[in-house]
Amino acid sequence: MAEYEIGSAHTVLGVYWKSKLGKDVMRARQASARGGDMTVEVRTDGRVLLGGQAVTIMQGTITV
Repeated sequence: MAEYEIGSAHTVLGVYWKSKLGKDVMRARQASARGGDMTVEVRTDGRVLLGGQAVTIMQGTITV
């Protein structure tokens, strides 16, 4: 899995751990070469917010 996909995996993990722990806001660790700590918040509307420091590793334009 590419490193830029790891943070997005925490959105699914946040929902899973909310069901197990009953917590809306959790701290997580990105286990990659760069690593990093983040906050995962599962909102009542179903959205998941990720917070922490980020590094741009790819930039582009999508035309639809």
